[in-house]
Amino acid sequence: MNYKEARVYLDHISKYGSVLGLDNMRELLGRLGNPQKDLKFIHISGTNGKGSVLAYLSTVLSGAGYRTGRYLSPALFSYREKIQVDGEKINKESLAAHVTAIAEASRDMQEKNAGIPTIFEVETVLAFLYFKEKKCDIVVLETGMGGLLDATNIIDTTVLEVLAPISMDHMEVLGDTLAKIAVQKAGIIKPHTSVVSAAQQTEAKDVIETACRERDCVLQTVDPAEISEVQYGYEAQTFSYKKWKQMQISLAGKCQIANAALALEGVEALRALGYQLSEEQVREGMRKTVWRGRFTVLAKEPLIIMDGAHNPAAAQTLRDSLQLYFPGKKLHYIFGMFRDKDYPAVIALTAPLAADIITVETPGNPRALPAGELAEAVAEVNPRVEAAASIAEAVQKSLERADKDDVIMIFGSLSWLCEAEQEVQSRGDYNG
Repeated sequence: MNYKEARVYLDHISKYGSVLGLDNMRELLGRLGNPQKDLKFIHISGTNGKGSVLAYLSTVLSGAGYRTGRYLSPALFSYREKIQVDGEKINKESLAAHVTAIAEASRDMQEKNAGIPTIFEVETVLAFLYFKEKKCDIVVLETGMGGLLDATNIIDTTVLEVLAPISMDHMEVLGDTLAKIAVQKAGIIKPHTSVVSAAQQTEAKDVIETACRERDCVLQTVDPAEISEVQYGYEAQTFSYKKWKQMQISLAGKCQIANAALALEGVEALRALGYQLSEEQVREGMRKTVWRGRFTVLAKEPLIIMDGAHNPAAAQTLRDSLQLYFPGKKLHYIFGMFRDKDYPAVIALTAPLAADIITVETPGNPRALPAGELAEAVAEVNPRVEAAASIAEAVQKSLERADKDDVIMIFGSLSWLCEAEQEVQSRGDYNG
């Protein structure tokens, strides 16, 4: 296959949904030489903050000279950004070659009734093959859903597990209590490894501590009381955490202070494992970390911000950030959600702050909630809402409504944010 043919193949198999479990991964990887066995991993699970912590740790490691792979989902702006080495997307030639090999192995599986790999399983195997090709020193790996039965959990050469904050999400699959969900998230913990965790709610904390005790793991947990000297800002933020004084980060959002503290706990764990990470390299890596789609500033006058707040915990964080950064400012929302997310809770948390709200539907995605239906749900909380026929229309109307001192907040499910950003950029002439 060439690159175009490989993308057609990937688009084709993406229609068949996803399943939890590792049987397909074992079969597929076994036919391809088990490339994951030749790699070392930092494995990250949790509900919110996984991507940010991945970005902090991988940027620090790359800056310190380690060839670092990163695997994340979903991609916002380019399919190839899911798989990166030292910040560079997988090249088209390698993607085509590895997808060709994966397709052949998948056909063999199907012919022998050994399973049909899903798109996430294929992409995860593709990542492993590419990281082996590039001879990565370390791979920072984010789970897709849950942890215990997630395709990424096929790995057994983990050096560090990271547990970001755990909250209620994917309840129809992972469980209807926080403890059940935490069991799935903590399922990535391997025996005799190092583990770092965010400060968790009691039910999740108990599950993680039990898992670490049973598997003889070293556990470090973020202590919120040790976070001090916080200076918030939507362009730069500083804080101190334990011995790390006046750390600067560029990621915006109130939650990023806690995410950065978790990354610093990860740095300390890696140092204890022998990774050479100087104070200067850590400071530079934390400051340089970028993570588009997480409270990302797109433009000024008016200020336009994009954020992938698509569950209640992320919505609470977004609400906190808006109240922190923009007290008294007029807020205009552009908002779109998937039907299978807890959109009523997201609406309840965010809609009361808005001067007006325009709802949108993710184009061409069967999970997307129609803009009209979403607007009806929003109207129960904030009547100043209307549905847009397109993302372009929503951006245009918001720009017409907003004064230069206002804030336009584009948020919700991640899949449509790229198009929204492109629409903002195409109207760049308004931005003084």
